[in-house]
Amino acid sequence: MFVLFGILLNCSLFMVVFFVCLLKYKNIIMNNSIISKSSLAVLFFMGIGFSNAQIREETKSPKRLTEQKLDPNGIEKCGTLEYEANLKRKFPERLTTEQFEKWLAPLIEKAKANKSQNGTVITIPVVVHVIHSGQDVGIAPNITDAQVMSQITVMTNDFRKKINTPGYNTNPVGADTEIQFVLAKVDPNGNPTNGIDRVNLCKDYWANGAPQYGYQNFINDVVKTGTIWDPTKYMNMWSVDFADNGLLGFAQFPSGSGLQGLGANGGLATTDGVVAGYSTFGSMDYNDGTFLMQAGYDRGRTMTHEVGHFLGLRHIWGDGACGNDYCADTPTAHEENYVCDPSIASCDNPAVFEMVQNYMDYTNDTCMNIYTTDQKTRVRAVMDNSPRRMELKASNTDLPIPLFVNDAEIKFDGGCSIGVVNCGEGVLRLLITNRGTSNLTSAVISYSINGGTAQTYNWTGNLAQDKSGVINIPVNGSVASSPVSFSLTSVNGAADQRSTNNSTSGNYVKPVPPQYFSTTTVTFKLQRDKYGQETRWNLKNSAGQIVKEGKYSNTQLGQPTPALITQVWTLPQDCYAFTMSDDFGDGLENGYVDLTTSTGQTIFHLENEFVYETKTFTTRESLGTGEVNKNNKFGVYPNPVNDILNITGLSGESQFEIHNAVGQIVKKGKISDNQIRVADLVKGVYVITIQNAKTSESIKFVKK
Repeated sequence: MFVLFGILLNCSLFMVVFFVCLLKYKNIIMNNSIISKSSLAVLFFMGIGFSNAQIREETKSPKRLTEQKLDPNGIEKCGTLEYEANLKRKFPERLTTEQFEKWLAPLIEKAKANKSQNGTVITIPVVVHVIHSGQDVGIAPNITDAQVMSQITVMTNDFRKKINTPGYNTNPVGADTEIQFVLAKVDPNGNPTNGIDRVNLCKDYWANGAPQYGYQNFINDVVKTGTIWDPTKYMNMWSVDFADNGLLGFAQFPSGSGLQGLGANGGLATTDGVVAGYSTFGSMDYNDGTFLMQAGYDRGRTMTHEVGHFLGLRHIWGDGACGNDYCADTPTAHEENYVCDPSIASCDNPAVFEMVQNYMDYTNDTCMNIYTTDQKTRVRAVMDNSPRRMELKASNTDLPIPLFVNDAEIKFDGGCSIGVVNCGEGVLRLLITNRGTSNLTSAVISYSINGGTAQTYNWTGNLAQDKSGVINIPVNGSVASSPVSFSLTSVNGAADQRSTNNSTSGNYVKPVPPQYFSTTTVTFKLQRDKYGQETRWNLKNSAGQIVKEGKYSNTQLGQPTPALITQVWTLPQDCYAFTMSDDFGDGLENGYVDLTTSTGQTIFHLENEFVYETKTFTTRESLGTGEVNKNNKFGVYPNPVNDILNITGLSGESQFEIHNAVGQIVKKGKISDNQIRVADLVKGVYVITIQNAKTSESIKFVKK
């Protein structure tokens, strides 16, 4: 109660009253979210402003203390309100609930009266951005085309109340919203597409962070802004692997910008859309044996729910105890429901029961199957009047364009190194897709590194229409990080009939050689904090397979800090990448993670603030420092070093890059007088890459 009292001291009178209502809520859990779902009751369309409790129970640090609503499995069903709260902090001019509802109310009445307007089926073109980190299609999180398409099918079934599908119901107020969804058939460049956009963004997990405390929201700032297609022509959906291991999905509500008499909302077109965890994207009802889904949330209703938010619908409990969802035919609910119990009396009338089957509740996927007449009217009013939604209604990107017999598309698939795959050897990764009507069996690709002489790569395979394959072109170890460009010379032995998708470019990032450790036994220690849902880690081998991983639940209020986790791993001689992430961005409070050899040598140590860190290492002796030093043309001394690192074996102009233990470049430039000043580096292990016109070599050194 003293925690709730601290929160109340920072809230408006309205919020004080609201929290009094919350005292009846069950399952109060501590999590690193500054604002609970319940405390966001009045946040809907553009959010409202109020001060937030920023007190953590024991430490008073800016972590999140929450009465967050989790289902019985510890899952956060919907993160939309938290997302909207963060947008409100970033853009204070966003409309309040009252402003939006005042604007929407007469439009709803108009939609009710205008039967012709309300009776036209709207088809919404969709693009699904499948975000991965270099996995082949069908390896998590790079889900298959069939899994993606099953989600589009489920949404259409649900919004259209299609008979003989799980989306059909016989409820008297159950409505066909007359909104349906289809994968786009033309991309923003006017080229054919199947509406599935696979993007390698080089990270395993994606964090929402806490922007109000300076912790970056990587889903908004990197994933969305880096991949979004024009939101006036496409409904953008993203399938990702969340750093928050309990989050299912979230959406961005419709924009109110440009409405007469109301201010702009901050220009959020670059983040507009819906996001889901890859394992809740799709439905096992259509599983062809390739689906990668989470039991209990595997019938596509996470996205049916979130798309409801995208189209302007609120939770049926109005995000408060007996709150208002502005739909008269959804009985007033006390709170969210997780159990599919149709006998729960509503707030207003004990003879009327809460609509636990509504898609905007929190019941399980197989329980949900109702959108109501008033929800339909609300959605239609938004589609007819809200900026971007009304333009989306008129989009024709779902209409096919003429296809050619021979048409291949190439795309540079991520500028990062492949990491530990192939033990750190350089690779140019391309995605080749068949956009023609004939099977694609061969292609000739011309490519250039750093504007140098064009080289040729001959690809052979067998791709049906709209199917893709990965091309990995090896890169000589002496090649530094450089711009790269590619173009198709021919396909199927003839000229490509569409030139607008035949070229691509990007930046190659030279991988840091994995550090050698003479061991096959690794001791893993993790002292985590109470916010386990934030923490994820994995260990991958040289084939990119996850051989070890961990994710955790939150510790309940009043419980002690979790005990130290210790594991001893016996690892075959191979190359490995250890990755750890923190969703909030502040790392393990008073905790740490250690990887050590059988002799106690530190492979990796991490504490304090972090979002995403990776360490590559090898246990193969052929990649050890002994062999590297023996064959080096260059040399460094003293090693360990204090301030000046001397370089031997130089000839001509030479460049250097220094990488820290997690692969980040911390210093680079020209080598002057055979010396590099390293006094500004913190203590630790580094790899220096030295390059001249003839060769490039990497050498490990220790900064004292």
